[in-house]
Amino acid sequence: MIIAVVNSKGGVGKSTLAGSLAGWLHAHGHSVILADCDTQQSSSEWLTEAVPTLPVVRLHNADQVLDELPVLAREAEFVIADGPGSQTETSRGLLMWADLAVIPCKASMFEARALDKNTNFVRQAQAIRQGPPHAVAVLSMVGKDYRLTRDMLAAAHALQLSVAGTALTLRQAYADAPGQATFVWQMGYAARDAAAEIDQLFRELLPEAVTAEVIPLRRRREKVANSLNLNT
Repeated sequence: MIIAVVNSKGGVGKSTLAGSLAGWLHAHGHSVILADCDTQQSSSEWLTEAVPTLPVVRLHNADQVLDELPVLAREAEFVIADGPGSQTETSRGLLMWADLAVIPCKASMFEARALDKNTNFVRQAQAIRQGPPHAVAVLSMVGKDYRLTRDMLAAAHALQLSVAGTALTLRQAYADAPGQATFVWQMGYAARDAAAEIDQLFRELLPEAVTAEVIPLRRRREKVANSLNLNT
């Protein structure tokens, strides 16, 4: 399954969402590849340190995306593609292969007005492919007391987008996790609210991917080491 995290606007939390989703799926025992298509390469740098066993591929332009993404999809259960904040052609390339498009956006009047313009390539891909990708808007970096505005609902409805019931609140833990080469669910009590929130979001987006419990990274590394020892 190819999941593209896209929005032509920068600063909406794409890399946080893409990196966290890749790490969460990996922690649930799935084979995952992160395809970093953003020029800043922040998600690939984060995942390389946080989960060295998770494959990371950097795709620099639309041609590489169109050529390599379907190949990657045959090598893992999930390919998580972190889309660029610009480079519309690269985003369009991602959506020509994606099964699911996750569109992080801020819950504001200005974001609602811009949503149609910034997700035009989603509609184009759906028209060309006569269906996919399924598109879901995720409210990101919202205040603790946010309310989903009528403008945002109307814009999403016009785009035939569903809006995830779980939003990502503006929390320091999300900003701290990449710098500490970890994820919010591994940061202990101080990040408990962020961990619960992002787990709830991913369970909503991918209920079929959920296992009984997230496997702690240390146990995962021990399992990999034991497997290697058994094979030698």
